[in-house]
Amino acid sequence: MANVTVVGAQWGDEGKGKIVDWLSERAEVVVRFQGGHNAGHTLVVGENVYKLSLLPSGIVRGTLSVIGNGVVLDPWHLRDEIAKLRGQGVTITPDNLHIAETCPLILPFHRDLDGLREDASGAGKIGTTRRGIGPAYEDKVGRRAIRVCDLAHLDALGPQIERLCAHHDALRAGFGEPPIDRERLLADLREIADVVLPYAKPVWVSLNDAKQAGKRILFEGAQGILLDVDHGTYPFVTSSNTIAGTAANGSGLGPSGAGFVLGIAKAYTTRVGSGPFPTEQDNEIGERLGTRGHEFGTVTGRKRRCGWFDSVLVRQAAAVSGISGIALTKLDVLDGFDEIRICVGYRIGDRDYDYLPPHASDQAAVEPIYETIEGWSQSTAGARSWAELPAAAIKYIRRVEELIRCPVALVSTSPERDDTILVRDPFAD
Repeated sequence: MANVTVVGAQWGDEGKGKIVDWLSERAEVVVRFQGGHNAGHTLVVGENVYKLSLLPSGIVRGTLSVIGNGVVLDPWHLRDEIAKLRGQGVTITPDNLHIAETCPLILPFHRDLDGLREDASGAGKIGTTRRGIGPAYEDKVGRRAIRVCDLAHLDALGPQIERLCAHHDALRAGFGEPPIDRERLLADLREIADVVLPYAKPVWVSLNDAKQAGKRILFEGAQGILLDVDHGTYPFVTSSNTIAGTAANGSGLGPSGAGFVLGIAKAYTTRVGSGPFPTEQDNEIGERLGTRGHEFGTVTGRKRRCGWFDSVLVRQAAAVSGISGIALTKLDVLDGFDEIRICVGYRIGDRDYDYLPPHASDQAAVEPIYETIEGWSQSTAGARSWAELPAAAIKYIRRVEELIRCPVALVSTSPERDDTILVRDPFAD
């Protein structure tokens, strides 16, 4: 039985939460390997709705859930999210939640800096969630970060805090903000340490043990490949690598552990925040897609921009992330359209492209080249087999496969976990 790595094949919000939950019933370990609490997953389990932004999706089913070293961890948000889920009846203990000892922490001044930069950027805003994700990753790369393991050695943290604060005090001064209160920071860390440390583990050991024992491991990515700091629509990206390869260095398991790479893509396209969006429909079609798809961010509540399916971008995402198969979600949102359009290429001036150029000015100038496909009037909502789908819907799925050069492994037809058509079992590969 293979491990499975789940990644978003667009700009995030593709429905990874439901698919991970659907797969986690057979997984024995679920791992978050990058990002922070800026990524929202909504799980619908029976009559219960769980909204997660930091904890791995497997936690609601009692599956061993691991937060890997590639994640940046806000310990106060962790405390609050655990409390919220416990209030919904979810059992969370050090037996079913492990956090990498080497996770960098998101601290209060990281959130401050995130907001200050966005407010000062004017029209150049990136559209961050203002949760301190980027500044925390900057400190990790700059070798200034305070990590989970440091919470067990706070008495020895003085020189590290001074180095970290010296960097941030200079940045804060540029925004007219006062220096960081060192004593308050240390007091806050002492207070939260008892919350985090019981879950701290050398997760690379437990994951390698699980691999040796033949256990099925499910790696859960955050955001989407098009927000990858290297491969996404830079600079309108997140601050980490979101591609499947990050599962290796973000967990400590190694590249051979990734297994089947399942990319999640909506049957149309959405995006939150700023940045290029070639197929965006800022019109009645976009409103219809957004209304039917309930397109509001799980974490921020922001309304998502909506548009037609962009096969060029999904093909590009599949290539750079080594996607083995696609889970196509929200097919039912397209029910009732007389015609459906798919972007099959780009045009800038008199030149055609079969990929998205890397420069922001070129991306902003892109004009989509569309192919029009017949729609369907019948409902696909709740379908669990090919026989329940209209012929035109199947034709649409097959055309998507051809254009993205990647097979469709799953089709999701509603938020309910069992409303899923299994074409190819990722865990069986």
